[in-house]
Amino acid sequence: MYILNKSIYFPPVSAAAEDGLLAFGGDLSVPRLLNAYCNGIFPWYDKDQPILWFSPDPRMVLFPEDLKVSKSMRTLIRKNHFEVTFNKNFTNVIKNCATIDRPEQHGTWITSDMQKAYIKLHEMGYAVSTEVWKDSELVGGLYGIWLEDKKIFCGESMFTKVSNASKFGFIKLIALLRKKGIKLIDCQVYTEHLASLGAKEISRAAFMEFLK
Repeated sequence: MYILNKSIYFPPVSAAAEDGLLAFGGDLSVPRLLNAYCNGIFPWYDKDQPILWFSPDPRMVLFPEDLKVSKSMRTLIRKNHFEVTFNKNFTNVIKNCATIDRPEQHGTWITSDMQKAYIKLHEMGYAVSTEVWKDSELVGGLYGIWLEDKKIFCGESMFTKVSNASKFGFIKLIALLRKKGIKLIDCQVYTEHLASLGAKEISRAAFMEFLK
């Protein structure tokens, strides 16, 4: 495992450990974060840990054409059950992602420093948010990094306060990104929820080819 210094450059992802851990240390500056995402690397750590940088193998991804939309979800979309906006309230979305109760998880990796860093990325046009509203209340959303030149969206986190809200927003976001020529959505690591939406694992080497 590598210890990062002031340089924003990372070791090759092939040097990562079996669990995907590549390096630790460094900072969450905009240049370093952008360099990380463009090279298949992302930060993921708890508040009591140093900054940890991962590049897992295999990699969980969703190809837009593989998106699974259930019959019940199609009904909600047809009825415009929720209102969806984009980049209207990034700060509230990331704060909700950090504080929402997740039964399978203790604490959050979206620390205050992470929030500040991604808000800065949003202000510079790299981090984007999707907001889901019901009766003018924010009930769900998600955020991530849009690598426009590579046509890849790197999903970071989502939250929901009512059933199907975040999934509704995710489907709407993919529809928007398909118009912009998106190639794939980087989901980072396997979860049953992502698999139910059509995401699958591919090798890190295959994922890196999409980033070239």
